Amino acid sequence: GYSPLKQINTLNAKKLRVAWTFSTGALRGHEGAPLVVGNTMYVHSAYPNHVHALDLTKQPYEIKWRYTPKQDPRAVPVACCDVVHRGLNYVEGKILMITLDGQVIGLDANTGKELWKAKNADPAKGATMTGAGIVINDKFIVPVSGGEFGVRGHVTAYNINTGERVWRAYSTGPDEELLLADNFNEAHPEYGRFGEGTKTWPGEEWKTGGGTTWGWYTYDPDLHLFYYSTGNPGTWNPTQRKGDNKWSMTIWARDPDTGKATWAYQMTPWDAWDYDGVNESVLVDLPFNGSTKKALVHFDRNGFGYTMDRTDGTLLTVEPFSYVNWATGIDKATGRPIEDPEKRTRAGEDIKNICPSAMGGKDQQPSAYSPHTGLFYVPTNHLCMDYEGVEVKYTAGAPYVGANVKIYGGPGGHHGEFLAWDPVKGKRVWGIKEQFPVWSGVLTTGGNVVFYGTMDGWFKAVNAHSGEVLWKHKVGSGIIAAPMSYIG
Repeated sequence: GYSPLKQINTLNAKKLRVAWTFSTGALRGHEGAPLVVGNTMYVHSAYPNHVHALDLTKQPYEIKWRYTPKQDPRAVPVACCDVVHRGLNYVEGKILMITLDGQVIGLDANTGKELWKAKNADPAKGATMTGAGIVINDKFIVPVSGGEFGVRGHVTAYNINTGERVWRAYSTGPDEELLLADNFNEAHPEYGRFGEGTKTWPGEEWKTGGGTTWGWYTYDPDLHLFYYSTGNPGTWNPTQRKGDNKWSMTIWARDPDTGKATWAYQMTPWDAWDYDGVNESVLVDLPFNGSTKKALVHFDRNGFGYTMDRTDGTLLTVEPFSYVNWATGIDKATGRPIEDPEKRTRAGEDIKNICPSAMGGKDQQPSAYSPHTGLFYVPTNHLCMDYEGVEVKYTAGAPYVGANVKIYGGPGGHHGEFLAWDPVKGKRVWGIKEQFPVWSGVLTTGGNVVFYGTMDGWFKAVNAHSGEVLWKHKVGSGIIAAPMSYIG
């Protein structure tokens, strides 16, 4: 989320104006950002996943090519939540993308011609694809969505040149399907090691166990590890799946060549609140006790901000960044939440006033870090809920939710806040309260200007140090995408 560009700064941001606009041809949610390579901007849309290549040397632009994949319309009614698409990837003259109906596609970046296709998910079974994935060397590593339909989560690597599947690592199940390295969690056996993907589930519930992988991925080229997180266990009703339900709600570190997992840390064992764990993990080097740590910072839906050592998963700082009452903290010795038993949900009982709500203290909307301030800028929700688990039976392709949930604003009358966060101290530095949840991503810049958008349609530029609003512009809809920057 950081751009080194500094042509726009705290002194001139008030002069910003609209240069041009472009309609994608789709009206549903847009959560990803455009991609600029050289003089071409690649713009994608929500379903039906249009891709447009815009020539930026023309004024204001010219469409070089457009592409719309042929898709299975059965994907639309089973997509949760909304038919979004979180972004394209570029590598070696190719645009790599996924589709809502589970295709993985390679396109010629100059012409838009299809180079190859692979099938990664079956919407007839409730499986879709909404995440962006990541390219690492010669592999395109992609997600799967559908935890609310009992889809068993996985990440899968495809060869960027041929579309051939190289490996697949599941979130739940036997160790050989989880692809655990021999030294998996060796530094932290308290997090769980071998056999946990089955024995922490009753019977064979792991087969419909969720743990889907639709969030954002990151990569450390020095450690040669990529990081991603998994979502909620299937069904939302915890009574039907008593146990830790590993490895749902988990941050994973894997070798991208083999898929082998070096470490994994589960944030919310035996989830009872739908605190889907897929939010981004941002990799930064931070000072701790006189030395520099290779850190991973993750703001989870459960309301806690985690700063971890990304080499082995050691917890460095863990504090709530939003209003939290389901737990009083995280035990750093065990890594487990210290729960308030009165807020644990169960079948047949409507548990009141749980904070945060199932939308989380923050959902998928990605945070960003500024190396100039040493702060993270975090788009958050300020919501609470009532939650009742209900019995549900699994049927392939049918909803597998099993909960009645009522969501409402948290204390104070606002529904969201944009905040600056110190990842070393685990403390809020400043915040801007918003009427609605802040659902856009964030862009920090070398000019010490931070950009984000609001659900009521304001695109804002704020001072990275103080939070002062420098400029804002009203657009035609609520903003849920991530801003980006380029030199035109």
